[in-house]
Amino acid sequence: MRVLGVDPGLTRCGVGVVEGVPGRPCRLVHYEVVTSDPDTDLAHRLLNLDERLTALVAEHRPESVAVERVFSQHNVRTVMGTAQAGAVAILVAARAGLPVQTYTPSEVKAAVSGNGSADKAQVTAMVTRLLRLQVAPRPADAADALALAICHVWRGGTRDRIQAALRRAR
Repeated sequence: MRVLGVDPGLTRCGVGVVEGVPGRPCRLVHYEVVTSDPDTDLAHRLLNLDERLTALVAEHRPESVAVERVFSQHNVRTVMGTAQAGAVAILVAARAGLPVQTYTPSEVKAAVSGNGSADKAQVTAMVTRLLRLQVAPRPADAADALALAICHVWRGGTRDRIQAALRRAR
């Protein structure tokens, strides 16, 4: 199963693609961070994210998409931007006919590190180890996106495969 993971953000949106099956190590396909200038109009920032995610879906052909679920923060402005970026990722997946699953940060941390309270350094270290990489993916947004994709393969991959098979049978 190939999964595109998205760690949403307006200024930095982490994207990672992995292949794998539940219970087995995943293989890195691609990762990057989509950036936008905070001084650019919001509509253009969201359009930039939409265009890049659409291109990545076309290029890497994931079978499903995993997006980090927005959680409450003290800074409402940050929450709004993250939610808007997450909505763009969900829309891109829906437009491509791909199943989408959202995960909380603690679900992802627990899946890749065994600790739902792991810090960014621990998540990055585990992603590096799990994907057998020589160098840690940077910045942390990219590592978080890869962690989302790994989490989805391990926790949700089977459900998506069944749903895809049912859609093909119709």
